[in-house]
Amino acid sequence: MLYTQLKKITDADEKKRTIEHLIDLRSQLDKEIPEKTADNTLLLATWNIRQFTDNRRAESYIYIAEILSRFDLIAIQEVKEGRKGLEKVMSILGKNWNYICTDVTEGDKGNGECIAFLYDTNKVSFKNMAGEIVLPSDSLIDDMQFARTPFCVSFQAGWFKFNIATVHIFYGDVSKKEDLERRRKEILTLGKFLSARAQKEEFNYVVLGDFNIPKAGDQYMTALEESGFTIPSRIKKHPTDLGETKHYDQIAFNLHMNDTMQIFDETQPKKSGAFNFTKSVYKESDYEEYIEVMPDVKESVPNPDKPGKNMTVKRKRTGEEAKKYFKTYYRINQMSDHLPLWVELKVDFSSQYIENLRQEILEKEKK
Repeated sequence: MLYTQLKKITDADEKKRTIEHLIDLRSQLDKEIPEKTADNTLLLATWNIRQFTDNRRAESYIYIAEILSRFDLIAIQEVKEGRKGLEKVMSILGKNWNYICTDVTEGDKGNGECIAFLYDTNKVSFKNMAGEIVLPSDSLIDDMQFARTPFCVSFQAGWFKFNIATVHIFYGDVSKKEDLERRRKEILTLGKFLSARAQKEEFNYVVLGDFNIPKAGDQYMTALEESGFTIPSRIKKHPTDLGETKHYDQIAFNLHMNDTMQIFDETQPKKSGAFNFTKSVYKESDYEEYIEVMPDVKESVPNPDKPGKNMTVKRKRTGEEAKKYFKTYYRINQMSDHLPLWVELKVDFSSQYIENLRQEILEKEKK
């Protein structure tokens, strides 16, 4: 992290506020996220960063970068056309960070978005394969491709080689049965498509991102699991919306590894979570600090100079009005309405590899 970026904040109040809240954020991250290791573990995360472009205050990019810096590989959804917000974050993260992303998905359903992987090159290596997932003609979803094209990339961390696909699944109109079914079909089709590849290639696949799954165990999560992917039980326990009731985001696995090489230990605490940044930045109680920078309210009032006609005036929000706007709109657009979901994976299998070789020798000696 290049904390020298703090000096570039020209507004004195914002600079002071950013430093104070950054200290709180770092303390929360230290408590909730495991420390990075040189080669033993991989901290993998997914985060839908709402409408992510150059539409935020300087402090927000610093908070976002601080959170991202605690992981080794992060899938990000809702990166907007131009990637200006992403580039701002990259400039704060520093030279050891890199990213790879799709082009923009066109059309109304695509919402002008692309999706990206950010990775710490000190831990993660890009293995020279990346591509958007395009379905063959016999696997289309109601004669259509995905609303927002999934993105699959090959990486390696330690001993763990894997292909990883990130998605932003179609949400639609919840009052329309066909939209809800389209969402379920996208999840099921993607999972089956990647499971078939994993089986054919005998290779490890991970799929993660915003699946728009309302709750654990519903038809959408079931579709993902029935497709051949496994969601560790600890990951299922973590809601990823700000209200901490929805399980929109998920991380699932289809692995082809030696049985002795377990990347995820269900018995160990602090191995996964959804990081609720509102405990330290953009807390509900912070709304008064942001009243002066919130957009003004526009109201139509009688024009004293033109009887019978109205004019538009602006005013600052106050009291409960400001508190409600801050909670339900302002902080969501400065950070996100999703929480980053993460998991710690074991990626050093040197001891298991050596022991497996030893057992092979012993078996040969018996013969």
